[in-house]
Amino acid sequence: MTNANQNAAHLPVVAIVGATGAVGVEMIHCLEQRNFPLSRLKLLASPRSAGRKMKFKNEELTVQPLSDQSFKDVDIALFSASGAVSREYAPIVVRDGGIVVDNSSAFRMDPNVPLVVPEINAGEIANHKGIIANPNCAAIISITPLWPVHQKNRIKRLIVSTYQAASGAGAAAMEELSESTRAYLDGREYQNTVLPHPYAFNLFSHNTRIDPATGYNDEEMKVIAETKKIFGDDRIAVSATCVRVPVLRAHSVALTFECENPISAADVRDMMKTAPGVRLVDDWENNYFPMPKDASGQDDILVGRIRQDLSDPSGRSVTLFTAGDQLLKGAALNAVQIAERLVKVPALA
Repeated sequence: MTNANQNAAHLPVVAIVGATGAVGVEMIHCLEQRNFPLSRLKLLASPRSAGRKMKFKNEELTVQPLSDQSFKDVDIALFSASGAVSREYAPIVVRDGGIVVDNSSAFRMDPNVPLVVPEINAGEIANHKGIIANPNCAAIISITPLWPVHQKNRIKRLIVSTYQAASGAGAAAMEELSESTRAYLDGREYQNTVLPHPYAFNLFSHNTRIDPATGYNDEEMKVIAETKKIFGDDRIAVSATCVRVPVLRAHSVALTFECENPISAADVRDMMKTAPGVRLVDDWENNYFPMPKDASGQDDILVGRIRQDLSDPSGRSVTLFTAGDQLLKGAALNAVQIAERLVKVPALA
């Protein structure tokens, strides 16, 4: 019997692994702002971060060092650490009776692990075997608005071009962007150490490994594979180009999709007005569309620039633009939303 079943009569104990990182900090904020029902919050991190004090509600919590003894009393563990940490410690959580929501790529393509965006496939949560994967941030921000379209008129082909912020590479990358921008404006030399190329007033292909066989990088392959798994549709054809841009927070994505049947931009715009987790920002008169500055700190994914794809005379293709907070809906918020659903499924009900 899991801790979750044993503790069904009271609120769960929740742990955050990687609590001092950019996403971990947002997880704490999301739990607080959404008044997540928990009896106790444990903050876990590497030994170098242990001992730090962090606030949750009106309480000051001490970050504890992560160890294989950390999860004896934990019902739900939200992981925001490296894949190596997740692979080592997630099975320990399951062994000790808890459930993991993992933000790394370690388990996303495991056929036995649900890969969940609650607005799309929340029903998969009930099929977990102790671990639930949080998708890649670019994938979430790209495909969440497309789900209502796919349900009514199957998307058979998708072209994705991402404009990814420093937040996707963590707090150190955000600091490097800030510091390198100051140096550039001051006329000072700055040596980048976090990212492989100068970041201020520059953009570059996403800093992940290039597959020599296909020419696609790891981030692009994640978007392709995860779209198929989340949509539950292996037939959908996806191509992605992922680029790192000098924006502190919030990713943007240009999307062109082709449906099986004709579809109008007006139809898509109407769907976006009621799409869960989405806010329509599509002001043609004032040339005002989704921007990272507006998406930062927001739960919703902003969607706009909805227009017919003029390169497709069949009328089956539409182009649009999204912006979403990578640290929130692209990471921490999505994980907390999964946990919110988790406390309602039989394992915790």
